[in-house]
Amino acid sequence: MTATTVNPNKALWEKGDFTRIAATMRASGTEFVAGLGITPAMRVLDLGCGDGTTALPEARLGADVLGVDLTAKLVAAGNSRAAAEGLANLSFQEGDASDLRDLAADSFDLVVSVFGAMFAPRPFDVAEEMVRVTKPGGRIAMGNWIPGDPTLVAQILKISAAYSPPPPEGFVSPITWGVENDVIERFGAAGVPAERIACTRETWSFEFDGAPGELLATFRDYYGPTMNAYAAAEAGGRGAELHAELEALFEAENIAGAGKTSIPATYLRVVVGV
Repeated sequence: MTATTVNPNKALWEKGDFTRIAATMRASGTEFVAGLGITPAMRVLDLGCGDGTTALPEARLGADVLGVDLTAKLVAAGNSRAAAEGLANLSFQEGDASDLRDLAADSFDLVVSVFGAMFAPRPFDVAEEMVRVTKPGGRIAMGNWIPGDPTLVAQILKISAAYSPPPPEGFVSPITWGVENDVIERFGAAGVPAERIACTRETWSFEFDGAPGELLATFRDYYGPTMNAYAAAEAGGRGAELHAELEALFEAENIAGAGKTSIPATYLRVVVGV
């Protein structure tokens, strides 16, 4: 594992307020967790957990859950949500998915990361760390956006990238975690044979009580990658162009009736046996 002190993504995810986005994802988070076979007293690590979209459903099933996120703001929000529900079996702390040195090896029955660890730099370190902290016989479950997919989030990231400065040299796109061969290679390097890695395409939904344009405004004002894209586009005199392109995407993807928003997005579900 490569030594590091500061995750370069920290500033990105401290921008805005991701809890506004997470609020549209709760139902799908609960649905994802329902398929994990969680039983009481299991030890679960939820990595890149945000404010607990999957961590709270895991704790409601009786698991002993630790949520780890890069940002203090989301850790505080998660702990507030856990306290409000009286979930003494759930706690949140700051941490970096590519460097879990504060967590002992072979500590968790299940490691979950849904649209979280995929954004950490150094993906081989991420895979190594997830395997290291999982007990022998335990599992890792991930949800990762898929590059080039025509549905919402992959297209948001693709469009935003077209209006943003080029990434730094050596940058590895987070959505390569949505490529099955890359997933197999990364966990293979951590010692997991390919036959113990299963990948399937599933659907996640964003549910919002308002029109698609209002949901886009939430992404524009509170989602770090979109905030950066708008700032870069406006600096280059292309802000209206970016907004029009994203507005068309949100309208086209919405499957709900007038004044409501329900947008499905395809992701890669990864289950790894350790």
